[in-house]
Amino acid sequence: MLELLRIKDLALIEDMELEFSPGLNTLTGETGAGKSFIMRAVDFLLGERMDAALVRPGKEKASVEALFVLPEGETVIRRELSAETGRSRVYINDQLSSQPTIRDMRQSLVIHTSQHGQQKLLSPAYQAEVLDSFLPDPSLLTARNDALAVLNDVLERKARLMARYETVEKQREFLEFQKKEIDRVKPRPGEEDDLEERKKILKDRERAGECLQNALNILHGEVGLLDAMTLLTREMEIIARLFPGFEDDREAIEELRMMLHDLDSRLRRGPEGQDLDDDHMSLDDIEARLFELARLKRKLKRGLNEIVDLKSEIDENLSFLDACALDLKALKAEEDAAAKALKATLTTLGRARQKAAGSLCQRIVTELKDLGFSEHVKVHYEFDAREIYPGCEDLRGRLMWVPNPGQPAQPLDKIASGGELSRFLLALVTMNGENANDHDALPTLIFDEVDAGIGGLTLNAVGARLRTLADRQQTLLITHWPQLAGRADRHFLIQKDVVDGATYTRCDRLDGQRIRAELSRMAGGGEQGDALAEKLCR
Repeated sequence: MLELLRIKDLALIEDMELEFSPGLNTLTGETGAGKSFIMRAVDFLLGERMDAALVRPGKEKASVEALFVLPEGETVIRRELSAETGRSRVYINDQLSSQPTIRDMRQSLVIHTSQHGQQKLLSPAYQAEVLDSFLPDPSLLTARNDALAVLNDVLERKARLMARYETVEKQREFLEFQKKEIDRVKPRPGEEDDLEERKKILKDRERAGECLQNALNILHGEVGLLDAMTLLTREMEIIARLFPGFEDDREAIEELRMMLHDLDSRLRRGPEGQDLDDDHMSLDDIEARLFELARLKRKLKRGLNEIVDLKSEIDENLSFLDACALDLKALKAEEDAAAKALKATLTTLGRARQKAAGSLCQRIVTELKDLGFSEHVKVHYEFDAREIYPGCEDLRGRLMWVPNPGQPAQPLDKIASGGELSRFLLALVTMNGENANDHDALPTLIFDEVDAGIGGLTLNAVGARLRTLADRQQTLLITHWPQLAGRADRHFLIQKDVVDGATYTRCDRLDGQRIRAELSRMAGGGEQGDALAEKLCR
């Protein structure tokens, strides 16, 4: 139940607060006073858009706040609209929330029926939704949606598979060319770097061999360094015996001679740790392999490591083409099973819809007769089979009616007047909550000029139905008819005033004599108006 509504700095409203009754609440006033705008503020609070230009001039923001009393407790919702940015913020119990959250809550808080709702009623899609909402077993809709989702998933996977197949098939010739080139060369990961390293080692070893030979020639040439050092050592021994001051020099010469002999041994053995653990490729072999790899890179316009990865990708794609037929066959089996399940579900749902349509239409006819329609009014659903998959037809119902005897059945949008649509909508809303176990959990009903286009005795029927609704769940009614306003538990008068050149929309809760005065005004004033007002207030 909507207990309290407060609107600040929105359009012509500076600060307005309305405290509603649990029963029937009416808002009356002259055309243009702002009655419908108050209900529009409720729509804004519950997720609808509103232009920033509607923030009252000179104010930074507008706000709409409401207190809802629900079975689980009180909930306060506030939404603010910035004049500068046009953005809004939503708060639930003073905690920042989101508009999707509010929109999800809306259906349990408020049902707003207006002239827009009447136009919605003309939509065949909405008429089909109405029928579905009266199905005895709502799980049939869930089963239908689940079965359709399964089929759509199979179809999507099949479409993705076919799209990939077509793409790869177009590339098959090129892929096979690439595969042939790669298989011919058989590159290995890191092979190019390895060959370059081997090439460097071979060149280094070749150069080292030259240096080894040169060093040996120096040691063993015509004037061999080793022989010269031997002779020099002998001479130094004599010199050191004769002249002890040369002993250190003798020792240094002897040590150098020993080092040279050691060097000679190592030079003859050659360098250690330079062996290549491969198949002893020659430098020419390495150069030829590097050339072959470079040519492959030029052909495929990729680096060597990319080519190695490309081979795996090509093998995968070519294998995919070979296996695709089996995958498609498996998917076709899944598709057939999903289609069979969907067809069975749609058949069951179609029968349930046809059965529900009969009882629903009987209830609509009863309601319409109570709302002043002819005793001969007839309503039925006309079903159209919509194929959603070959062999799977979804029966969709469209409301047809015969308001008067002798006329053929036609859609609502062909023959229904505004007043007739208003009562049609009222009839559907009445039936929606009939079976509710917890009336406190029913949403607040808002009727915005639902009485448009009706008059006379029909007003009494509509008034009685609104009164019945209000006894079941809270109802807010905007009306220009005193016969309806007079049934209210709480009456609000909406007026527009001009103060110091500024226009304000004001709301007053009426009681006693002020209610009589407003009902009289609505009835045209004068003695006749006073008399009707007096009668309505008894």
